[in-house]
Amino acid sequence: MKLIVATRKSSLAQTQTDLVINMIKEKHNVECEKLLMDTLGDKILDKTLDKIGGKGLFVKEIEMALLEDRAHIAVHSMKDVPYEIPPMFTMAAIPEREDVRDVFVSRDETPFMELPKGAKVGTSSRRRAAQLKLLRPDVEIVPIRGNVQTRIRKIQELNLHGTILAAAGLKRLNMENVITNYFEAMDIVPAIGQGALGLETKVESEAIEIVKDIEHRKTRICVEAERSFMRELKGDCHSTIGAYATLEKDLMYVVGIYEIGGRIIKKDIEGNTEAFEELGKNLAKKIINA
Repeated sequence: MKLIVATRKSSLAQTQTDLVINMIKEKHNVECEKLLMDTLGDKILDKTLDKIGGKGLFVKEIEMALLEDRAHIAVHSMKDVPYEIPPMFTMAAIPEREDVRDVFVSRDETPFMELPKGAKVGTSSRRRAAQLKLLRPDVEIVPIRGNVQTRIRKIQELNLHGTILAAAGLKRLNMENVITNYFEAMDIVPAIGQGALGLETKVESEAIEIVKDIEHRKTRICVEAERSFMRELKGDCHSTIGAYATLEKDLMYVVGIYEIGGRIIKKDIEGNTEAFEELGKNLAKKIINA
């Protein structure tokens, strides 16, 4: 059986898919082929995601390829996957997560906290923009979209002092050298599922048996806790929302942020790892009741 693996065309999406294909080959010696797709989210770059329908735009066309049996597996960045997955699909495996942190890429190697007053920083993420403003109320946020390379190029083109990107993408692209400084996850709470990949299949697909070996249980329950938080708040890219779950033996710790009435509320919660979905829900309730 040859597995057809659907993914977006960007170099990062392809690199991530190659990582998955290598894992599958290592475990099962199964031949794989990529199906490269242009999603609506990739085509419309002059508008922010909340204006054109949200992060699901990176996922819907790829799910159609699964539905029409043009592909067996879809590889997604988990942070692009809406909290509701249609019932005919399942997230068959979530491999081990990469670095969850956000990073600052500076025009001239000046760290974020040392930028001049009124510095221009590029990001179209509401989550990043809101938290950057808490750290430095004086910075000017300039909306920019596009793949990693495009956003780095726009630093020069738009005369920005720098931009914010996910460490995971830069590490997977072997571009760590462009990182000026890392933000700790407590300072800039990451996107839901940041750094994690998801392998989606149809519910009754034979491919589930092949990919389940690359599941990483700890990553799965952390991501599911974060997604439970997002589901409870009905969060999407119209929301300023972020969460990050970590494990220490039987204990799970989750920190989350959410904007209510123009105010960013950050709360955390700790509890038994087995109750990971409940922890996400309870953290959401804690924020709503704050």
